[in-house]
Amino acid sequence: MNQWFECKVKYEKTQENGAVKKVTEPYLVDAINFTEAERRIIEEISPFMTGVFEVSDIKRVRYAELFESTDESADRFFKAKLVFVTLDEKSGAEKKTSQNVLIQASDLRDAVKRLDEGMKGSMMDYTIASVAETLIMDVFHYQEAAPEGAVKTEKA
Repeated sequence: MNQWFECKVKYEKTQENGAVKKVTEPYLVDAINFTEAERRIIEEISPFMTGVFEVSDIKRVRYAELFESTDESADRFFKAKLVFVTLDEKSGAEKKTSQNVLIQASDLRDAVKRLDEGMKGSMMDYTIASVAETLIMDVFHYQEAAPEGAVKTEKA
């Protein structure tokens, strides 16, 4: 299971009207620990930043699943809370467990549709307890680093 860290990056952003405003944007990073998460977010966003920026906060977040999309209109991320109902074989009682998932979609309706599509293969019964838009700007998956001096090659 992936270890996700939400990293908040603070920097000065030029608005459409030309004004400069300090903003903080969250990004999701798949990393082994907090130190690696900080190193990775700096590495990932440095090419896109002009000027000074700082990683102002890092926190561990739990997502059981990530439903991403290659659709250009899917430019937002939604957090959904799913409730799974299981039956305790010994007592016969129903047990509810919940998990959070992240869905990349264009709007709320699209998020629910993509969630249902992604859960089609699931054998467990679930209900959607909530779906809400997040402020997450982008998601960076774990990539194994090549040893010093090594050349990265694409796998066929």
